[in-house]
Amino acid sequence: MRWPIRSAGVNFSLAYGLVFVLSAGLFLSFIWWNTTGQLDRRVEASVEVDAQDLRQRWAAGGLPALAMAVQDRLDQNVEDDELYLVVGPDGRRYAGNLPGWPALISSFNQFYELSIRRDGFRTQAKLHAYALPNNFRLIVGRDVHGRDLVRHVLTDTLIWAWIMITMLAAGGGLVVRRIFRQVVRSIARTTAAVANGDLSRRMSLTGSETDLVAQTVNTMLERINRLMDGVRQVSNAIAHDLRTPIARARTRLEDASAHAESEEELRAAIDRAVEDLDHVTSIFEALLRIAQLEAGARRAAFTALDLAPLLDGLCELYEASAEEAGLGLVAEIAPLAPVNGDPHLLQQAIANLMDNAIKFSPQGTDITLSARLQQGHVAITVSDQGPGMNEADLARASERFFRAEEARNTPGSGLGLSLVQAVASLHGGTFVLSSGSPGLRATLLLPVLASSTQKG
Repeated sequence: MRWPIRSAGVNFSLAYGLVFVLSAGLFLSFIWWNTTGQLDRRVEASVEVDAQDLRQRWAAGGLPALAMAVQDRLDQNVEDDELYLVVGPDGRRYAGNLPGWPALISSFNQFYELSIRRDGFRTQAKLHAYALPNNFRLIVGRDVHGRDLVRHVLTDTLIWAWIMITMLAAGGGLVVRRIFRQVVRSIARTTAAVANGDLSRRMSLTGSETDLVAQTVNTMLERINRLMDGVRQVSNAIAHDLRTPIARARTRLEDASAHAESEEELRAAIDRAVEDLDHVTSIFEALLRIAQLEAGARRAAFTALDLAPLLDGLCELYEASAEEAGLGLVAEIAPLAPVNGDPHLLQQAIANLMDNAIKFSPQGTDITLSARLQQGHVAITVSDQGPGMNEADLARASERFFRAEEARNTPGSGLGLSLVQAVASLHGGTFVLSSGSPGLRATLLLPVLASSTQKG
């Protein structure tokens, strides 16, 4: 059977009130039992001490000494709560203020709490019987009417205290519910503002336990804000970067249509327009590839991979390109542990870094491709001696379509480093750009296989 109350605030308040009331009930019950038990123990201890002294009187002087001691106690009993009885073998009463031997007392080894008649009234008494020599018997006890009065007063007090605590628990539950509703409303107001387009809204932190929820919501909103900023930037970049080649292709086709004097001129214009449109197609393919990588769609091709042969092959491939650009290519590849990855994606990512280094390096300088083991990772670094980037550009370099001012006049789409970043994330690694002073240092960190780490 499902709990009928669906409100989280009401359930939380009920749970709080129930725990509070039960805890108070247990505490008050402990006070009651402990207090009444203490009163009983004091009565029993008083009876035991009194009885021990009376038996010593019997041992010292017999029945006359015992009867005198009982009478002395009764004469000095101002509170009139002490009870005594001395009877002989025939049941005759020799001393005491009890009218006779109670029929319910049949044993000498335990306390009895009985209702007896004194001075024409019924009262509660706690009695203990003792056997004396020659079949004489002794009863020592106390009238516990005063104890019962204390018990009744204590019971009434604790009941009223429990009622007040229950009322306080109900009030506390309402306060807790109100606080809970305020937290929920704060979350609702923030999320409603975000739903209406205000992505800058955040939940305030109060230093309470609700900060865990607030921080989680704020982290989610920050992530959404970054994603939306990325969408806006990509949209703006697509509109900007695709407009130029499309407009150029249109202009060439219109110009050829209006002014071409031969089939060769018309064909040449069409070929140049096709090249412009191919550039547009390559941009869309790069965007699709990055989206696939970020979605983890290429992990099926992962395998244990030794990167050293792949890097050697890239060095051979780019050696001629570097020499043609008037650059030197230096390879510093140390023995490497295997990684788990897609060789084609890793080759493409490193090739992008090599292309960038060749594109931005001045003639007469060197490009360095290095690889080494670094704290459980394979660190692949491509460094050049070109213009590099400032700190602001380094922070944004892996964003889609981002191009530094120094690169505005060079060919490219601004997606190369974004692809490298996506490949690194797909492989559980990181991509780091840093200043080479001079130049730029691009480092791809890939985790080595777990078995290789354990062997190392």
